[in-house]
Amino acid sequence: MKKILVTGGLGFIGSHTVVELQNEGYDVVIIDDLSNSTIEVIEGITAITGKTPIFEKLDLKEKASVERFFQKHNDISGVIHFAASKAVGESVEKPLLYYENNLNTLIYILKDVLKLNSSNFIFSSSCTVYGQADDMPITESAPVKSAESPYGNTKQIGEEIIKDTCKVNDNLNAIALRYFNPIGAHPSAKIGELPIGVPQNLVPFITQTGAKLRECLSVFGNDYETPDGTCIRDYIHVVDLAKAHVVALERLLESKNQSNYETFNVGTGVGSSVLEVIQSFEKVSGQSLNYKIAPRREGDIEKAFANTEKANNVLGWKANSTLDDAMLSAWKWEKIIRNL
Repeated sequence: MKKILVTGGLGFIGSHTVVELQNEGYDVVIIDDLSNSTIEVIEGITAITGKTPIFEKLDLKEKASVERFFQKHNDISGVIHFAASKAVGESVEKPLLYYENNLNTLIYILKDVLKLNSSNFIFSSSCTVYGQADDMPITESAPVKSAESPYGNTKQIGEEIIKDTCKVNDNLNAIALRYFNPIGAHPSAKIGELPIGVPQNLVPFITQTGAKLRECLSVFGNDYETPDGTCIRDYIHVVDLAKAHVVALERLLESKNQSNYETFNVGTGVGSSVLEVIQSFEKVSGQSLNYKIAPRREGDIEKAFANTEKANNVLGWKANSTLDDAMLSAWKWEKIIRNL
């Protein structure tokens, strides 16, 4: 079976994608530097799929290490590139860290991918490339606006790097998946989101607050022009998102792509406010959540949710899980790792 490289494969989205790839029969090689993940994730992947992926601990910022990896694994048929720093707030505080980690690593990988016989590349992009879009829901043809954060800018520049590389390399086939807000955990509760330190994303902070690990959740702003004043996002179950990566990869492997660079929104098409996410957690957990309203956070946009018609009709993928499904799986995972 074809060998697929997954960078950042022990991270939240990466690990769930490895599971879906192995469930479809692919051989998977993971690169991860364990900066925001743990080696124990492999045990969860193995327990779910019955198969242990190949693992290489490697810092993708080290160009020579990347070259040695591809010399060793020169039979890779496709690459799914997750490895990147991804917290909006942190990127505002540490822009150089984000530019170095998210762009240099992409360039080094692409250089070696071009040397492979089969150059198929799936890029982990983000709806942040749209900035604060003028119209909702957001289509792939929406203008890419000036980024609201260094993190968002790295995704914009990353897409430009891939697109420009595809223009002059006919053998490179790439898809950028612009996904919205991944949440939840595998239904087995053997893998899930496991942030190191204080969570940068909403849902793990909610579940940690529910588990009494955090005293209180801060809701950043309640004066936005939305029905309840809080920011609106498109929250997608991580398993649905993982399956989108497999579908996108197979589109390239089967030469079904219409051009050698394509973009797809990956979301549910439904916008949910921060307060609605809190209410969903309270519903599925049966407990009230301690939260407070805090000032707006720099870099946050007011609302973003996807138009998913292209992903549904062209890519042939659709999200199946509801917000409640995702919140229930996230809470189940939190209880398992906290022994509640």
